[in-house]
Formats: sequence, structure tokens, C-alpha cells
Amino acid sequence: MSNKNIKNICVFASSSNFLSECFYEDAAELGKLIGENGYNIVYGGSTLGMMWACAEQVKLNGGKVYGVMPQRLVDMGCRTDNCDEFHLAVGMRDRKQKMDEISDAVIALAGGLGTLEELTEMIVQKQLGYNKKPVVILNTNGFYDKLLEFIDVIVEEKFANKIAKDLIYVAQTPQDAIDYINSYIEPEVTMSKHEIYSR
Repeated sequence: MSNKNIKNICVFASSSNFLSECFYEDAAELGKLIGENGYNIVYGGSTLGMMWACAEQVKLNGGKVYGVMPQRLVDMGCRTDNCDEFHLAVGMRDRKQKMDEISDAVIALAGGLGTLEELTEMIVQKQLGYNKKPVVILNTNGFYDKLLEFIDVIVEEKFANKIAKDLIYVAQTPQDAIDYINSYIEPEVTMSKHEIYSR
């Protein structure tokens, strides 16, 4: 059963076509579940890599596809014509802002530096109370294990409060990710100044 407070799920993922098959399989399965559970996808708007593996399955399973892409990537020929809505962004910062604006939840699949940037910005936005969205990491094949270890180091060395770790949900399977979003309850209180800046 879908979460009545969530309609559009923003998916960050790799645009590479040269990955191990398990990554595309998880992306496609997640897309299938997004569509079947009555959600739509907000994503980068291309036909590349895990991004399209996920978005295509959303569309095939009843969900709408909202693409957001900066002009430079459109000029490079990366845009798909299969979006129900396509939003043209000026640049990458504008793109992230638009994706944030039209989404109610975030799932980060395996990806490169762009995905890492998008994910960490959403975590900080939630930490500072700019949103209360579920932020999910789909940890296919242990891809994010090292990042999660590094977050532990950040907390242990007191660069962040341990409460910050609670802002992220780490899912091991696509079903786990969707189950979390289906049952997500928006927190009433964001982190206080004391929790952010004190240890």
C-alpha cells in the first residue's frame, strides 16, 4: 500500500552503461515496484544506465516519469522523449533544485560523483530542516559500504552528531526501500541547533 503523503520519488543513479548486471537488475526492480505501488519517478531525464533501467519500468508499471535535465546534457543528445513531463534546467544546481521541488522522497541507487553529490545535499537539507522527506540508500552489492563506514568516521571524530545517521535509511533490496517509503512517517521535529552543533 502506497504512502498517501508521497507521490513522486526522486531517484539518483548512475548513467553508465558499463556496470555489472546486478546494478541494472536492482534499478529495474525498483522501478517496477515504484510503478506498482502507485508512485511516480523524478529522475535525470536520460535513456542511460541505471537511470533509464529504473524509469522505464516505472512507466511500464503504471507510474509517470518526470525528467529534469540541464541544457548542456540535452545538447549532448542525452534526453529521452519518453517522459510524461520534461523540465529543462539551466545547469546542474538548477536541476537539483527542480528535482527536490517536485519530489516527496529520495532513493539513491549506486552511482558516481554526481549521485554522491545529490545524495549528500539531500541529507544536509534534511538535517537543517529544509525538508522531512525519506532519504533512502539502496545498497546494491554492498556498493555504499565504504561510504557508510566513512559516515561512521565523521560521527566518531565529532564532525557530525550521531543523530545525523538516523536521517538515512539503508535498504538492502528494492522491496526493502519501497516498504520503508510505504510506512514512512514524517518526523515532527527536525534536528535542533544543539543536536547539529554539539557533541
